Amino acid sequence: MGRFKSVKRWLSAATLAGVTAFMAHYGISDANAQAKPNKDKYLIYLSLSYSGNAWQSEAANVVKALAKTPPYDKLVELREVISGTDVQAQISAYESMIAANADGVISFPVSPTALNRVVKRGCEKGTLFFMYDATVTEPCAYNVSYITSGFGENTAQQLVNLLHGKGNIFVIRGVPGNSVDKRHVDGAMSVFQKYPGIHIVADYSGYWDDRTEQQETAKALAAHPDVDGIWSEAGEDGAIKALLASGKKLVPVTGENSNGFRLALANPDMRAKGLQGVSSGSPPATAAFAFKLMMEVLQGKRKLEAHNIEYPLPWVPGNMVKVCTGDKPENGCNAFPAGKVPDSFVTEVFNPRLLPELSLRSAVSGEPTPGQTIQPLPADAVVAAPNEPGINCQKCTQAADTYKVTKVSAPIK
Repeated sequence: MGRFKSVKRWLSAATLAGVTAFMAHYGISDANAQAKPNKDKYLIYLSLSYSGNAWQSEAANVVKALAKTPPYDKLVELREVISGTDVQAQISAYESMIAANADGVISFPVSPTALNRVVKRGCEKGTLFFMYDATVTEPCAYNVSYITSGFGENTAQQLVNLLHGKGNIFVIRGVPGNSVDKRHVDGAMSVFQKYPGIHIVADYSGYWDDRTEQQETAKALAAHPDVDGIWSEAGEDGAIKALLASGKKLVPVTGENSNGFRLALANPDMRAKGLQGVSSGSPPATAAFAFKLMMEVLQGKRKLEAHNIEYPLPWVPGNMVKVCTGDKPENGCNAFPAGKVPDSFVTEVFNPRLLPELSLRSAVSGEPTPGQTIQPLPADAVVAAPNEPGINCQKCTQAADTYKVTKVSAPIK
C-alpha cells in the first residue's frame, strides 16, 4: 500500500481514477475509499438467503440487536430481506438494495460465485458488501467467516480417531451449492479418503435443520442399522434424536453447536451408552462481528486491508461442556440448562471479547441488552483468512496444507 500512496501524489486525476479502479477490482484496499463522509443515518440491508432454522434466526437477531444498541440506534436504518435459496431471488434483492443507494449490505450469500456480478456492480456504486459465514469470490466483497479454519477436516479426524480408523459412517451435508457446505465436505473427505477402513454408507443433506436431519437420519438408520458413527454439519441434534428414537445403540457423533447436542455430549447416561464427539462449527456470532466491522469502516474508524477475514473455529469436546448459570457466556460456560433455550439453540452466538453488547435476549428476540452501548472492536480483531479458490477468491493458488488438521492429532499408523 505504501508504494500506491506515494505514486498517487504524482498522477493526473484521470490516471488516479484508473489506478483506483484497478485496486478495487483486485481487492487491493484503498482505505480512504472505504470510508464514506460522516452521515446522520446509514442505510444498511440485512440480506438472508436460506432462513428458517435456529442458526439463521440467531444470526439475524444479533444484527438487529446491535442496530438497536446506542449509538447505532440513531445511526442505522436496518432493513431485512429474506430471498430464500434461489440464486436469482438474491441477485434481484441485491439489485434493489443497490438501487436504493444502500451504504452497506450484510449478507449470508447463497452461492460463492453466482452473485459476483451484482456484488461488483454494487461496489462500483459505493455499496459495501460484508458476507458472513458463507462467502463469495468477488474481490471487492468482504468475507467474514470461520470456514477456512477447518471444521470439515478436524471433525472428520476426530470421528476417525473415535472409531479407531474403522466403521460405517453417515455423512450429513448442509444446503447444497453453498460455499460453507462445499468447504466442509471437501475438508472431511480429505480425511476420510485416507482411511480404507472407513465406509460412508449414507450421504445426504440435512439442510442445517434439526427436523429435516432427524427425518433423513431415521431413513438412513432403517437402511443401515449397523452404523458406527455420524459426521454432521448443523442440525446434529436431529441426528441424536433419530438415534434415540430408533432404540439402537448410540454412536460417536461430530456436529456443530446446538445446545441440545452439547448437553447430550455431557450427559453421563448417554456417554455410557456410546455417545462421544465434539461440538464445533458455525458461529452465528460472525454476523454480528461482520456488522460491527462494516460500521467501523463506514464511519472511518477502521481501515481494512484484508477482504477475507477468518473467525476462529469453536472446539468443545464433551468433557469441556460447561453449563451457564446466567444469560451470558461467562466464566468459560458454553451451554445453557435444558429448558432455558430450545435444543436447537446455537450456543456459539456470543463472543465476550468481540461482542460484549450481546446477551440471550439479543439472540432470542433481536432486542438490545439493557444498559449496553456499542463497544469498539479490539485493534487486533481482524485475522486474514487464507485464500481458497472457489471459496473466497478466483485467480488464486490453494495452499498445499489447506486441509491440515489443527485441533486433533491423527493416530500413528
